[in-house]
Amino acid sequence: MNRIFKYSCYLILLFSCTKLTAQDIKWEAVGPGVWKGSIGKPESYNLLSASGATPAIEGLKSIGEAPFPLSKDEITAKLTDGKIYLRFPLDKKEQLYGFGLNFQTVHQRGKILQLHSDHFGGKDNGRTHAPTPFYVSSNGYGVFINSARYLNVYAGSAVKRDGANVPEAKDRNTDKSWSSRPYSDGVEILVPAEGVEFYVFGGPSSLNAIQRFNLWNGGGCLPPRWGLGFTQRVKTLFNSKDVEAEAQAFADKGFPLDYIGLEPGWQSKAYPCSFEWDQSRYPDPASFVKTMLNKGIRLNLWTNPYISPEAPFYKEIKPFTADHTVWLGAVPDLTMPEARKLMFGQLKKSQVDIGVSGYKFDEVDGYDHYLWPDVTLFPSGKSAEQMRQTYGLLIQRYSAEMYHDRNQRTYGLVRGSNGGGSSFPYVIYNDYYNHEDFITALINSGFAGVLWTPEARASKTGEEWLRRMQSVVFSPMAMINAWSSGTKPWSYPEVEKQVKDMAVLRMQMMPYWYSEFAKYHFQGIPPFRAMNLEPGYLSEVKKEVKSTNLEDNPYVEAVSKEVKDQYMAGESLLVAPMFAGKETRTVILPKGKWFDFYTGEFAGDGQVITVTPGLDKIPVYVKDGGIIPMGPALMHAAKSTEKLDLEFRYYGSKPGKYLLYDDDGETFNYEKGAYSFRTVTITKGADGKLKTSISAAEKGKPNTVNQVTFKAMTK
Repeated sequence: MNRIFKYSCYLILLFSCTKLTAQDIKWEAVGPGVWKGSIGKPESYNLLSASGATPAIEGLKSIGEAPFPLSKDEITAKLTDGKIYLRFPLDKKEQLYGFGLNFQTVHQRGKILQLHSDHFGGKDNGRTHAPTPFYVSSNGYGVFINSARYLNVYAGSAVKRDGANVPEAKDRNTDKSWSSRPYSDGVEILVPAEGVEFYVFGGPSSLNAIQRFNLWNGGGCLPPRWGLGFTQRVKTLFNSKDVEAEAQAFADKGFPLDYIGLEPGWQSKAYPCSFEWDQSRYPDPASFVKTMLNKGIRLNLWTNPYISPEAPFYKEIKPFTADHTVWLGAVPDLTMPEARKLMFGQLKKSQVDIGVSGYKFDEVDGYDHYLWPDVTLFPSGKSAEQMRQTYGLLIQRYSAEMYHDRNQRTYGLVRGSNGGGSSFPYVIYNDYYNHEDFITALINSGFAGVLWTPEARASKTGEEWLRRMQSVVFSPMAMINAWSSGTKPWSYPEVEKQVKDMAVLRMQMMPYWYSEFAKYHFQGIPPFRAMNLEPGYLSEVKKEVKSTNLEDNPYVEAVSKEVKDQYMAGESLLVAPMFAGKETRTVILPKGKWFDFYTGEFAGDGQVITVTPGLDKIPVYVKDGGIIPMGPALMHAAKSTEKLDLEFRYYGSKPGKYLLYDDDGETFNYEKGAYSFRTVTITKGADGKLKTSISAAEKGKPNTVNQVTFKAMTK
């Protein structure tokens, strides 16, 4: 009887453990080349619900359909101990990219990560400003886990005992081919919830998968034209007179400037914040903002969302805040309409309504010692973990809505984001300051659905300052962050001319940058992205291992060379930054002819070149047939009523085609069709003469183009 009882208990225990197999995953085709899988009981609060992302279906249709890129039978899941175990197949020659905004590595195969919203602490371990749970495969597909939880990722790092591709066990004592990291045929993800939904994005290319991911998240952001100009963030305790003097200094020196960032001193209280102007430094905010706008300068205000007991709305919002504080400031539960109405109502009344153009939202990402702990209770019932993973999304979503309601575009800074945030008009930054790692982050931003700025603050030498400014020019936000140092573009006289030349170049390239951001919005193509997304890149480059010491290089099984110091900027440009102390560098050119951006001279074709560019410039190359639209060197971005002369620079000899975007540059009228893509074509005849055309401006659509000229850069 005792044996029967024990056996019955065993059966009860066995069947009470819920196990979900591949057949239990519910699949649904939700868009062209996009499939949703769901298992168990997915939580209603997730990354997409927090961000409010609406898929850009028309953009997805333009890419077209794609076959499901994996074997559904090899995608498995089970529910154990209240957690979902997901497993996706992984080929032996497959490389992985993504898993958030990483700063030191591009290849992610072999990594073990916990995707956790946080500052970047100096190591790519998953704790980062945008821990986006999206990865891209070199086989041409992507996977996104739509969960607002801390996710543990084993990206081809573990071998199942009874797997389909278990490698042979070897004797380390005698076999030199023994590896401490044997081949793993799976990406495994632990989701601490009883259900989850996830998405698979088809190709056929890796870039197509990224496009589909961005478009499913609403498409990339389209900044106002002025957002792509230059910004200077001034010292913490500047007053209105100091700011006006700063703007005048830029004008006197002939340096472009579109917007100035005010740091904490604009508020009467900060850390925590009052969200109202300091009357001693800014006695008449409305007049001050108007004066700056009349000078062609917009204002961007620093803040964080933690509310001082002395804030004018503290008592009203207190019931809608968490039970823990940040710097003794109340943490608003931004999932609650009551909290949003009070907080963003204060921003609107005190700042936006008088003409403030945007914000820098600080400290929404991490540092465990000051952000709320995971034991915190929020009045909405959302867990502290869920709020940690989505707070950057929430602050972006509802501040952007504030401007959208005014039909006024904004562009700002934020410390944290996540999956679902591709469409938000914000660029990520941090307190780290390694130039090389900043470039790697810029590369990885294209996999994470975010934008990143390699800002300049101060430098030890003029050479370092110039090298940083050269990188800034070829990035999403051309920013000097002088809140502490007070640095100006001309603070290093020995390189002032070169810095000014780069600033002027940024303004001349505005038609190109604006068109490339439009493609980000409508087509989902990241304006700054990794080289492996460019056709013909590394097609014949063999595996390179610089060190087999696992402490130095724990990813020796990477299937191709990891390149993290050059990137694609827009459709046609390859950018290879220079770093202080280096006179030469190597550049890997994809297959196909490439030409020097500055001179039009032939640079190479599918090869590794070594260049010594000098101090004045960094290596930039244009693919054969590339067309770069250039405008005048304005001191401020063009207004919606201005018509500009454009020069289309053409490189190489291959027939070229370019889509030039146009709208009013300031409003959301493009959402109602008030925009156009004008087709520019250039071919070179046997006699070397150019045959050129640009499609006519569409009747009733914005047209900011005046006269056009064409220039063959390659002789």
